[in-house]
Amino acid sequence: MNLRRGVALVAGLVLSLGLATPTLGQSTPIATFAPPTASFVFGTSITFSDTIDLSVAPKRVELLLIEPSSIGPVVMEVADPGAGQHSVSKVLKIADGHVFPNTRFSARWRVTDPDGTLEVGPPVNLTYQDTRFNWQTKAGPIVRVHWYTGDDAFGARALAIGEKGVANAAGLLGVTETQPVDFYIYDSTQPFYDALGPGTRENVGGEAVAQIRTLFALITPGEINASWVGVVIPHELTHLVFNTAVDNPYHGPSRWLNEGLAVYLSEGYTDSWRATVSAAVGAKAIIPLDGLVGEFPTTADKFRRAYGESVSAVDFMIRKYGKPALVKLIRSYATGLSDDEAFTAALGVDTTGFDDAWLKDLGSSTPQAYGPQPAPGGPLPPGWSDAPILPATSGAPLINPVAPTPSDTGSDSSGAIAAGLVVLIVVVGGGLLFLGSRRRTPVNLP
Repeated sequence: MNLRRGVALVAGLVLSLGLATPTLGQSTPIATFAPPTASFVFGTSITFSDTIDLSVAPKRVELLLIEPSSIGPVVMEVADPGAGQHSVSKVLKIADGHVFPNTRFSARWRVTDPDGTLEVGPPVNLTYQDTRFNWQTKAGPIVRVHWYTGDDAFGARALAIGEKGVANAAGLLGVTETQPVDFYIYDSTQPFYDALGPGTRENVGGEAVAQIRTLFALITPGEINASWVGVVIPHELTHLVFNTAVDNPYHGPSRWLNEGLAVYLSEGYTDSWRATVSAAVGAKAIIPLDGLVGEFPTTADKFRRAYGESVSAVDFMIRKYGKPALVKLIRSYATGLSDDEAFTAALGVDTTGFDDAWLKDLGSSTPQAYGPQPAPGGPLPPGWSDAPILPATSGAPLINPVAPTPSDTGSDSSGAIAAGLVVLIVVVGGGLLFLGSRRRTPVNLP
């Protein structure tokens, strides 16, 4: 339900300095660009095209594609068309990487002349939309609601909830929202999951995509007045305001802070959430906050527990440090601070200190640590110990001060040496087997 999946259609080179421009003082340009075009077939492909007149064969022809929140264009080369007038196009298949509806693209064609001069054509803009339905739209100061099933009252109710949710979150965080937020409402499961893309969890009722300032929700006309609708809409819109407050190119806050604030503002730390957390404390099953930094667990009970713990931590933060400290913490992320830097500046404790204080407030014992653990010590030859080897002085060889010397052991030294060789063979052989077992077949990611 949070900010997830960027729009990655194809592999390409990201140019952080923006679109290249023709080099001054070089030869006469060889390319003449017609107005470019762009089109799409929902769920299938996006196509960018242009007609380019080339006086000589170019060195390279490329499409420069700018996606939402990108720091520069993705560069995609097409086959060299040679001299003359040619229609060039680049087709991006949706199957190669999911694209959310309402994603906006800007593209330009670029020609590299034989001498290296760069020529860039005019831009073309495209918004990828879900064309399967006849959408109705109702707009407020910030939120624009789009729905296809239900009457005008349905849209008005959704809009009112959305505007109130944005106003509450912006008021708490001191954020002034000026850019519109699009809110798309689906009335059945499959079209909703099609919009969100493969891998969407079955218990998702709404999702906010901050990069395109768009909220998707699954609400039927008969449910618009249900109490949960008044929760899920503000919850998801809080994520968008949260993103406005923390937006920076360096580092984002932990997911538990994002989700915890969304739950706190949309419904509060309710008795139901308190019961979930209390049960986890009693079962010694609390997930430490550093285990909720990224994706939440996938099983239903742990998924709910993660949300309960998140709002519990935010509630504790406000009770102990006050709302101004919470706001200071969240807003400090916009400057690119690390988690420990942000927590120390706002609360006076780092993340570990806050986690410990929260657990103490819950009456929870320290959770068991999982993950990689130190390996146990291996076998040693008879008479050897695991004492550290000390550095030698005056050019003397490195020795183990407690290890027996040949003069002490006599014929036993050969046995110790043989045992040491056996240990060495076992360790090396085991290491090779381990390396072999860790080999993985490469996977092509979308």
